[in-house]
Amino acid sequence: MHLIKKPTKEELAAAHSKTVPDIIAQELDVLFCGINPSLYTAAVGHNFARPGNRFWPTLYAAGFTPRLYHPQEDKELLELGYGITNIVDRATTAAAELSKEELLEGGANITLKLMKYKPKVLAMLGISAYRVAFGDKKASIGLQAHTVGDTQLWVLPNPSGLNAHFPPKELARVYKELYHFIGK
Repeated sequence: MHLIKKPTKEELAAAHSKTVPDIIAQELDVLFCGINPSLYTAAVGHNFARPGNRFWPTLYAAGFTPRLYHPQEDKELLELGYGITNIVDRATTAAAELSKEELLEGGANITLKLMKYKPKVLAMLGISAYRVAFGDKKASIGLQAHTVGDTQLWVLPNPSGLNAHFPPKELARVYKELYHFIGK
């Protein structure tokens, strides 16, 4: 496997508002849901590709993957029963650029995806975005009280390297709770 070529400043700028396709299939065990793609992710076309993002190491540390996967292997998650989507499809420099309206619309779109694809669990990666998108101001990390159809909703910490509240070991511990919940 070859490494992803680091995008140039021009390629990053051109990635603004681009989208990255969902990695999704019917009846997955877990559909991981990011807030929106970073410019880096959109420029290279693979999920959670920005150096410093802890998604891939956390999945491995929590037991979801048998080895450390790389962003360019994102489609291989389907073989394990996992997928990836985002609340908002368009890439931005930071999630803070997203409006409340975009997050609400994204929550409605995710609900439609859940009804169509019927994953066992939607794992939302970011509590603040979840609270806005799903209108649940009191949501906390972990299993949520309500469902969408038969899909359980679970909130996990954002794996961004900017999330200092959750160092790597704590991220792995919290993600492992979901791993045990799905009975893997």
